[in-house]
Amino acid sequence: GTMNVFDRSINFDALFKFSHISASTQEHLKRVYGSFALCMFVAAAGAYVNMVTHLFQVRGLWGAPPALHCPATPHNRETEQKRLGMLVAFAFLTGSCLLDPFDPPLLPPSIIPTAFLGTATIFACFSLSALYARRRSYLYLGGFLLSGLSLLLLSSLVNAFVRSTWVFTANLYVALMIMCGFVLFDTQLIIEKAENGDKDYIW
Repeated sequence: GTMNVFDRSINFDALFKFSHISASTQEHLKRVYGSFALCMFVAAAGAYVNMVTHLFQVRGLWGAPPALHCPATPHNRETEQKRLGMLVAFAFLTGSCLLDPFDPPLLPPSIIPTAFLGTATIFACFSLSALYARRRSYLYLGGFLLSGLSLLLLSSLVNAFVRSTWVFTANLYVALMIMCGFVLFDTQLIIEKAENGDKDYIW
């Protein structure tokens, strides 16, 4: 008989079954990605509010106080809501400082959803790659990524005086590749730390 290729059941649960990761670590990862998604929404809202209201007219380190206070507070059930609030405040203030509405040329408001969707897509793709890969297979990237980040910062510092458009553009693409590598590295690092008992998903 002729086999109907469309008459097949697909087990979507299998797509999100990571047998090499314990159930408690999978639950931890859900909290990590849930808080990350919340921060992305809040940061996008902060950028939009600043673009419309010009609330923060100068870029600055507005998010520094909650960012410094959060790791200084121990992680437990009593401080969880407080630390999550600090994380959300950090995301909003960071987002509000990403765009300076008085820098020419004025950026269109569509840049915010574009950046949001681009970030979410890249993060999802590279996170899934790290989750499906063999455990610890990307941890070796740490040294290379930190070296690349150091060179990138040095290059940006030099370019502040040289003001080369080519170097600026090259730095953007190199930074994108380095940050994608950090997503791979950090995802597997989170898994290893969780497997060893560190369940601080906010930090």
